[in-house]
Amino acid sequence: MLKYTLQRILYMLLVFFIITFMCFVLIRMLPPVPLPPGDPHTIVVEVRREALGYNKPYLVQFGIFLRNLFTSFDWGVSEKLYLGQDVLTIFLQKLPATMIVNAFAVVISIPLGVALGVFAALKRNTWIDYTISTLTMVVISVPSFVYAFVIQYLLCYKLGWFPFLMKAGTDWFSPSMIWSMMPAVFSLSFAVIASFTRTTRAELTEVLTSEFMLLARTKGLTKGQATVRHALRNCFVVVIPAIFGEFIGILAGSLIIEKIFSIPGVGGLTINAINAQDYPIFMLSTCFYTAIGLASALVIDISYGFIDPRIRMGSKK
Repeated sequence: MLKYTLQRILYMLLVFFIITFMCFVLIRMLPPVPLPPGDPHTIVVEVRREALGYNKPYLVQFGIFLRNLFTSFDWGVSEKLYLGQDVLTIFLQKLPATMIVNAFAVVISIPLGVALGVFAALKRNTWIDYTISTLTMVVISVPSFVYAFVIQYLLCYKLGWFPFLMKAGTDWFSPSMIWSMMPAVFSLSFAVIASFTRTTRAELTEVLTSEFMLLARTKGLTKGQATVRHALRNCFVVVIPAIFGEFIGILAGSLIIEKIFSIPGVGGLTINAINAQDYPIFMLSTCFYTAIGLASALVIDISYGFIDPRIRMGSKK
């Protein structure tokens, strides 16, 4: 298990390095954004550009970029949105909003998704199962921003229960702030609920029809006892790693949902950086999202071995 973990970490670092290099070169191939004349912060940006070697070959620029990261974790300064300000400081200021909104969505979605999946599996091949499965496929097929517009129209405009946009400020856990987050939380929840419903239903259905469940029933266990003691335990070998991955994904957020509901998070910051051609911010956001995706996949793979010792990840047959 240790050997497999080390291999996966090395592969993850290699993939991260390749993606970072590709994004870096593609960004630097674009002309630098023009700087406003007369602004005192313009001089700071120009000095930083000279230090980063904007007029040197791409490999040299990438080497300077890596050196700054490894020596001082320096991501540069904003070249347009927050002219002359430190990029990492700005990013860390935006991160709490993203994490809190997505944390609420995950906490609400996972129990509902697992419960619906278990209910559908126990009622398999009935109208209940068919209804839940059909709605699940429909929800998964529709992009999350569609739900955002529907929620804004129904809950915010027609019924007036929630505000259209998230409340400004940093009082993240105040009742008014939490209430203003709910439309975004609901928009993010649909896809997560559907995903866990489908996964749980598929795994539990397979376990319930397996031979060891028949053996458990012949030994005198009731259907409920066999389901709780054996079926759910085997089903959660797949479900729990997905839950771990979902919690890792809390950091990533949703670019479109954050923009629609004016959430001051890293998603909106990334969109604004693209529109403004603020490449240092975009580079940090790209590396951040790449790292979150790779870390989520790593946690999911490794957790299989810890949840079920019978699984030997990376073993050779």
